[in-house]
Amino acid sequence: MTEAVRHSFGTKVRGYVALTKPRVLELLLVTTIPVMFLAAGGLPNMLLVVATVIGGSLSAGSAAAFNMYIDRDIDAHMKRTENRPIVTGEVSARGALVFAWTLAVLSTVWLWLTTNWLAAVLSAVAIFFYVVIYTIILKRRTEQNIVWGGIAGCFPVLIGWSAVTGSLSLTPFILFLLVFLWTPPHYWPLSMKYRDDYDDVDVPMLGATRSSSQVGLQVILYAWATVACSLLLIPVAGMGLVYTVSALVFGGWFIYESHVLYSRAVRGTTPKPMRVFHASITYLTLLFVAIAIDPLLPF
Repeated sequence: MTEAVRHSFGTKVRGYVALTKPRVLELLLVTTIPVMFLAAGGLPNMLLVVATVIGGSLSAGSAAAFNMYIDRDIDAHMKRTENRPIVTGEVSARGALVFAWTLAVLSTVWLWLTTNWLAAVLSAVAIFFYVVIYTIILKRRTEQNIVWGGIAGCFPVLIGWSAVTGSLSLTPFILFLLVFLWTPPHYWPLSMKYRDDYDDVDVPMLGATRSSSQVGLQVILYAWATVACSLLLIPVAGMGLVYTVSALVFGGWFIYESHVLYSRAVRGTTPKPMRVFHASITYLTLLFVAIAIDPLLPF
């Protein structure tokens, strides 16, 4: 009996952790912490960094849990999501909803008390945007869902900056635009791989509604726009050699991979969308690492 209870408890815990989409939380860390280094012009207060990361993680976890609660009907019919905790029964729908609201309130209060009111408000707006604007309004209605819904994923850079400075300026909004432009070429290749899943549940992701060549072309355009936006930081934020070289080299690689995807689609050979998907993650990670390192160097 004791072993069964332990197993059940462990399963529940794993289910609630899964509700927060831990892999998405990695992106939160990648985009939040480096921005705090840039905002501080060097090494920020590490207690503030920890507090911001905790609050941001609670916020992102809340949005993810709301998303799984709302999408539980279609998640059950998609191979990519059929093992999510609400679908498998590890967590009840009611339990997931209570969990999501709890994290939303906790994240807002935590950030208000440990950082400042602006970071807390931005966090609450991010949850609202992801849950209401993207999940409820856009996702099942338009193939541009991830373009505008992806705005929610841009808020961590604003939260990180405002946590340090208590205000916003042009630099964090350029970073916001950078993540906004990066999101489509990051997610559309994934939707190409799982196009049958999206077709089955009538979710109009671009990768499912358009041909591979059309999607590939859009990925190229957004990849070029992302890299161009990254270069704006050089004059605006006074970025140095490390960031400049990183933006050019890693950006060039990201663009190259986007062109490879398009070329394969045009030639009629089997495209490899996940190659671009993984490349986009590596690109953004390395770029933001450069953002963190650049202010620490004397040149």
